[in-house]
Amino acid sequence: MATYVFSFRVPSGYAPHAGTTAEWQAWFGGLGSALVDIGNAVTGHASLGEVGGGDSRMVAYSVVSAEDLDSALALARDCPVMRVGGGVEVGPVMEAAGS
Repeated sequence: MATYVFSFRVPSGYAPHAGTTAEWQAWFGGLGSALVDIGNAVTGHASLGEVGGGDSRMVAYSVVSAEDLDSALALARDCPVMRVGGGVEVGPVMEAAGS
């Protein structure tokens, strides 16, 4: 199994609604043992360099375990952020030498 980081991005004007927390809790619960680290919300942001345009912003990250990139993408497919016009960046974590 490999470890992958999910970076959750929303449209710039996004604002959570009353059911947002429950949607995320249900989705995280559905990840089961694949969820390595629920991560944290990102409460503010600033950017340097090219980060995918100014029409979205990162709101949180999580870490999961999956067989391969396609399996990690399948885990991300039903993420609540997808229902609000956002997206999930998925990338493998490269273990540091000596870890």
